[in-house]
This record gives sequence, C-alpha cells and structure tokens, in this order.
Amino acid sequence: MIKTDSDYKSIGEVARLLNLVNKKNGKLNTHTIRFWEKEFKQIKPKIFAGKRRYYDYNTISLIKKIHFLLKDQGMTIYGVKKLLNSNRSLQLDEVQNNSISVDNLNIKTKLKKILNLTKELKKLK
Repeated sequence: MIKTDSDYKSIGEVARLLNLVNKKNGKLNTHTIRFWEKEFKQIKPKIFAGKRRYYDYNTISLIKKIHFLLKDQGMTIYGVKKLLNSNRSLQLDEVQNNSISVDNLNIKTKLKKILNLTKELKKLK
C-alpha cells in the first residue's frame, strides 16, 4: 500500500479529533500529545520536512485508545503503559466491557467480613 500525504494528520488535527481544547482560551492542547509521545514508546510520529509531527492511521488509533483509557476510564499513565505492554489485544469495546462491575468486586464476601468484625467488636465492649 502506497502512503500519500493525505494518510497523515498533523498534531493539531489529531488534537482536534480528540477534542483536546483548552477551555479557558479555546486553543488546541497539542502539548498533551507531545507529552504522551514521551510517556508511551508506542507513539511514533513521522517527522517530515520542517520537523513537524505527522501521525498515520495506526498511531492515531493508538492515541485514541490512550486518550480513552486516561480520560474516560480514569486509568493512570502507569496502568495504561502496563496494559499496552501486555500481550493482550486492546480494542476499545473490550476495555469498556472489562470495567469494574459489582460482580468483580465480590461485595457480598466483603460485607460479610465487615459484619462479622462489627459483631466481634460489639462483644468486646
């Protein structure tokens, strides 16, 4: 497949796609994407003439996943790094379905332990 210039997006276009806009002044937060480049070794923009960053479809997809995990799912940078470095495939739909649910927390067992501890404390009084 031959790539053309239209296959690449500038850092400003990617920031616009992700809606990374400063709420105070309305400018695009391209520095966020540059920070993520330093943090996530998987983000590798193409550097063409004039030292401008350009991102292909795969890189944009990865940036979207990182944005989703950090901003929407509330994960930490360390957590996202760990997830990206694992051998699991990472689809956005998979991440949404694997979010924390009541069943995963095993709340009934924890509540029983708390109830038993409070009963023991009352007996000690």
